[in-house]
Amino acid sequence: MKAREIPRIDIHDRIELKNALPLRTPYVIYIDPCDTCNFRCKFCPSGNRELMKKTRGRCHGPMELSVYRNIIDSLQEFPDPIRVIRLYKEGEPLLHPHFAEMVAYAKASPRVQRVDTTTNASLLTEERSLAIIEAGLDRINISVEGIDAEQYRAFSGYHLDYRQFVDQIAFFYDHRKQCEMNIKICGDNLTTEQEAEFYRTFGNITDGISVERTIEYWPKFGEMQVEFDETVTLLGGCSREVQVCPYVFYEMCINSDGTYSLCRFDWNHAMIMDPHVSAPATPKKIWDSIVLWNFQQQFLRKERKLMTVLSCPKCGILKQGVPEDLDEFAEEILDEM
Repeated sequence: MKAREIPRIDIHDRIELKNALPLRTPYVIYIDPCDTCNFRCKFCPSGNRELMKKTRGRCHGPMELSVYRNIIDSLQEFPDPIRVIRLYKEGEPLLHPHFAEMVAYAKASPRVQRVDTTTNASLLTEERSLAIIEAGLDRINISVEGIDAEQYRAFSGYHLDYRQFVDQIAFFYDHRKQCEMNIKICGDNLTTEQEAEFYRTFGNITDGISVERTIEYWPKFGEMQVEFDETVTLLGGCSREVQVCPYVFYEMCINSDGTYSLCRFDWNHAMIMDPHVSAPATPKKIWDSIVLWNFQQQFLRKERKLMTVLSCPKCGILKQGVPEDLDEFAEEILDEM
């Protein structure tokens, strides 16, 4: 197998947060190219069509290119370049007809160092792959939802030509140039032989490969139809709950309609920011806003469990998917801020 067994989490040029906070410029900005998805995965609210119809602010569809360009152009307001523009949040990015153009526009900005995305890869074609690669995408994370067409139909409600799907991924890998590729699958429902089949199928057509575990990304998603073990982390370790969310200190989240969310796991847009900034809102104004500052302070004061209107008190990410534990340093960071 050519691929390295590594997680899809991008740790490029990583600095420990406890030594870097507070940040005057976010490390990562999530921009959602499209908030709808062609899959109906059992673990994801975006795939539940009826639920999405009832959810305010969802089913917006592709982001308008003018909105996207304004976001990228306004990054010049930050004192430092953005380390990663992550073209992904709630939906399938490749549903945006101009996804490659979005990549190219961000890559052309001197305020952007890297651009990556996460996709189910079902919409890849040879033509589209070449366009995305030529646009300069730095990293592509591919989520595989089964080891054959039958598993895809059962888990994602999607009729997939599996052989063609694998061939398209292989084509992307063969022509990837500067683009790093990572492929992952959820291993909770795979037998030992099926997991081995996953590695045999994709191990030689990707740079990185991994098997993850299901965790509760969306605590208010009451219709989640898969079981998960809350004692296990995303990467298979032992879970341990923290009080300070590290994500809110280094990343921003912009929805496909141009609104800003306090959290990238805000699937039902219950955490849309009312920034109280002069119009038009820009990433820099949002990053410096009193709304975000107060939100961060609540975590540093260990008040997460007291939040009433947000999903933070029951967030599974802070038990099963934390990249860095800041609890011990909360008081020190609070003083710095």
